[in-house]
Amino acid sequence: MSQTLTVHAEKSLNQFCSELAKAYQVEQPALAKMFSVVGPMETTLRKAILASVEFLGLITCLDVDQITGQVVQVGVGQLYTGRKKGGRFKGEVGVDGNKYELKETDSCASLSWATLCTWANAGSEGEFIKLVGEFVNTAFALDMMRVGWNGVEAAETTDPTENPLGEDVNKGWHQIAREWKNGSQIIKAAPGKKIYFDPDGKGDYKTLDEMASDLINSTIDPLFRQDPRLVVLVGTDLVSASQAKLYSEATKPSEQIAAQQLEKTIAGRKSYIPPFFPGKRMVVTTLDNLHCYTQRGTRKRKADDNQDSKSFDNQYWRMEGYALGEHKAYGGFEEADIVIGAKPEEVGG
Repeated sequence: MSQTLTVHAEKSLNQFCSELAKAYQVEQPALAKMFSVVGPMETTLRKAILASVEFLGLITCLDVDQITGQVVQVGVGQLYTGRKKGGRFKGEVGVDGNKYELKETDSCASLSWATLCTWANAGSEGEFIKLVGEFVNTAFALDMMRVGWNGVEAAETTDPTENPLGEDVNKGWHQIAREWKNGSQIIKAAPGKKIYFDPDGKGDYKTLDEMASDLINSTIDPLFRQDPRLVVLVGTDLVSASQAKLYSEATKPSEQIAAQQLEKTIAGRKSYIPPFFPGKRMVVTTLDNLHCYTQRGTRKRKADDNQDSKSFDNQYWRMEGYALGEHKAYGGFEEADIVIGAKPEEVGG
């Protein structure tokens, strides 16, 4: 492994920094110090990060002015059509005290000199710039997804070793649902019990269709149950167990195709496996109901060749947080209560 930055790699890195400074409209030496990203450049940075991970482009990512405030309603809501004698009908979105709170969020994507040397020799100068830029934006975007699906608290000092999925960085969507009205939107097992998913029929649920249907009927408000935008978000462990069963019984090409399509449609609704989504979790909601907010004017960047750690560090600081547009349009299983397999009393029965 290279312990130094080669002349060619250093030249490529300087070119990247030059292009980065030009993009943010600052002098290149300013990159080594934390600088604010404002105006059109703020929009450009946000779009670049969102574009690097497809799922982020499907949900609601907005800039807001305040650290705390009422959730910005953009999709789910009540009936907006009717009439009123002697006046005009108006359907208003009720926020019902639904608020968000942003937290200090500090990201640093670091590339070792060894990696930079390899990339510098991988192609043209333009290819190097593209590789570094994509790595940085994708790293930040994937962390937004990690925390969004796994975050349970906002610790004063985070511990990435104990919480590799950002569990202590911020409260994500599922945690927000857990804390709303005593967890009314989350299906949990009875005390001392588990919820069994068994494709062989010896559990509480045999198919993902059954799980999703129960979730919709038990947690989603009637106002949203027939909403065509409802989707099923499902973990890889549940999908794998279902596919294994279908493949084992498939005797025709059409049945094998059905197994391959399993993760795309569940209970008649479009389904997704989001990045970093817990393997045994299932959620039903609309995609625009998942919100990620950043306080406008708080974005700060820094890009520095770190001699001490022999790496090129890209830092991104901002005030950021998560919210649900409408709690009643979100329902999920508590994955810690899900067991894939037969109920103990059914084994051998």
